[in-house]
Parts: sequence; structure tokens; C-alpha cells
Amino acid sequence: MSGAGALAVRAVDGIAEIDAATWNVCAGDDNPFTRYEFLHALEASGSVGGRTGWQPYHLVVERGGKAIGVMPMYAKSHSQGEYVFDHGWAHALERAGGRYYPKFQVAVPFTPATGPRLLVRPGPDADDAYTALVHGAVEVARRAGVSSLHVTFPTEDDCARFEAAGFLVRNDQQFHWSNEGYGSFDDFLAALASRKRKQIRKERAEAVCSGVEIEALNGAAITSAAWDAFYAFYMDTGGRKWGRPYLNRKFFHLLGESMAERVVLIMCRRQGRYIAGALNLLGRDTLYGRNWGCLEHHPFLHFEACYYQAIDYAIRHGLSRVEAGAQGEHKLARGYRPSKTCSAHWIRDPGFRRAVENFLVEERREVERGIRILDSHNPFRKVPDEHYEESA
Repeated sequence: MSGAGALAVRAVDGIAEIDAATWNVCAGDDNPFTRYEFLHALEASGSVGGRTGWQPYHLVVERGGKAIGVMPMYAKSHSQGEYVFDHGWAHALERAGGRYYPKFQVAVPFTPATGPRLLVRPGPDADDAYTALVHGAVEVARRAGVSSLHVTFPTEDDCARFEAAGFLVRNDQQFHWSNEGYGSFDDFLAALASRKRKQIRKERAEAVCSGVEIEALNGAAITSAAWDAFYAFYMDTGGRKWGRPYLNRKFFHLLGESMAERVVLIMCRRQGRYIAGALNLLGRDTLYGRNWGCLEHHPFLHFEACYYQAIDYAIRHGLSRVEAGAQGEHKLARGYRPSKTCSAHWIRDPGFRRAVENFLVEERREVERGIRILDSHNPFRKVPDEHYEESA
């Protein structure tokens, strides 16, 4: 576009081409994963870019040379590290003679956490920036000739903006914990049915009964030795789970260097050495659980480090939520309740789009049904427990 007040949309092939302060003004401070520092650590470490199959292709909306909106976007040559599974779509299109890859992905790589995807500077230009980012992404996808454009783990507001532009909406569910004004972990336990709180107390005791000590490290308390130990846990667990872990040691170094105050590292020590750990990142009112790893197996230590320690930390620091990542129905018995997530999908081929749309109608029904069933089995007391002290 040209003329006074016109909007310009451009793509850049690296976040370093955008000023950090400019990006962060648009991203805001609520979500740690859309901050410049996190995305830059992914790129600068080589965890994305190069031959990883995640090629940065971020969008910038400018008015009068001033950035008023940005969006993290990547050209993908596979569907790994996304946590919204479209492998079946890829196989279906390819069986029909089409080509699914490359595709575009609006996302935070390797991060199944809901957050803003349309990052817009607050002010009078906000509505224009939202519209320009959505339509600009579609135009870029058309010009590039990709099969599809996928927006994963957006907020409900962002998802609605994409849907209004013709994107198909897909739903899934995760397990999140909500702080109902608890003053302590015992207050949280008091809200559970007697059998469930007894089970949690038993699990917490067994997790540390072999002499395991647990500490929550944040900011300057996270030493290089702690990062080295955690990286060993991450590589061991990631290598067994995925075959090739996504993140390298340099990423964790850069994360600690630029975002240590947003990191909560739960570290488990036995006989003077670290044996397990869980990585969390802090949002404005949410603790996001990300990675876990261990070198020794101890019953229930995973639950303690990843779920109970996160709840305890959130209560002590007045946080409203803990989001413990993708999947895991075992979280339900530990106080994490099912919560709907969404994604938005633009598909170039009209026939393939219709097929996906029909599939999504039924899938959404199943997701809604599954959430209702799961939540009916939540561990919270259905009626006040007048005998809590006696039955605890």
C-alpha cells in the first residue's frame, strides 16, 4: 500500500531483523513464549532454522515506518514439534496426488501453550493491525504456493479473528490447574475428595522417601551447573521419547542469560547430585510447565516435580493458573481439569478444505464430549466435607 497512513506488510527471515523493543511492545508481557528473548533464543541457538524444518518467516505490519503488529510464523517441511497433529491430513492429500509440504505455521516452536499469535501494539492502530496480520498471512501463503497455513494454540480472541477470515477451527483439550484463592497446598487438598487427597499425600511422601531433596530455582539462583544437569535430563528423556530432542544446550544457555527471571527450574537432588528436573516459565499470572527429565527413577517423582511443585509454587506466588502442557489424563487425579484449546487452519485446495471441514465438525463434538466426561471425574469434592480433619 502507499500514501499517508497506509499499512505495509512484510515478511522477515529472522527475528533478529526486528528490534527487540519493538517486538516486545507488540507482544506484551503476559506470555513468556512470544517475547523476543524466547524466540530469539530458539533461532540464535540453531534449534530452529537451518536444517531443522522450521524456517522463520515472521510478519511485520508497519504504518509510516513504525511497526504496529508482528506475528511469529515459520515455513515447515514436516509436522514435528507442533502438538496439533495433522499427519493424517498430510497423508490424505498426498494419497490424492497433492503436496502438503511445505506449509506455514503460526506458532511458538515446540511449545503447546496457548498465547497470543497476533501481536499488536496497543493504541488506535490495533484493529487495523489485527486485520492486516490475518489477511497478510493468507496473502503470503497464496504467493508462496503452500498447501496450508496453520495457527496453533492461539487465544480465543485470536482464533475468532482467524475464523472470521475464513479459517477452519479445530479444538483439542489440555489439563490446567486453577487457583481458587488457596492460601496453601493444604487448602488445595482440602478442596479434594478424601480419597484423592490421601493419594496425593502418599505420592508426595513416596517421591522423596529415598532422600530426594527438591528446590525451586529462579533468576540468578539458576547456575550453569543446574542448566548442565537439566540439559542431561532433557536429552535422556527426549532421546527416548522423540528420538531427537528439539532443543540444544545453547538454547538453555541463552534462555538463562536473557530470561532467567521468567524461568522456574524445579531441581531434584539425591546424595549431593541432581537427578531430575522440570522446566517452567512464568507468565503474568500463569506458570507454564514445559520439559521434564530424569536420570534416576523414583516412584511419583515426576508427579511431584512437574505437578505438585508447580501448584505449590503458584499458590505461594499468587498465580492464577498452571498449564502443564499437552496430553496426560493422569493429571486429572492431581487437580488439573480439562480445558479446551483451539487452532485455526487455512487450506488452499477447495476440495481438500471441504474434507477437512467435515472431519472437524465431528472431531469438535468428540472433544466437547470428552471434556464433559473427563471433568465429571475430577477429584474435587462434590459436597462440603464436614469431616475433613478426621478423614484427612
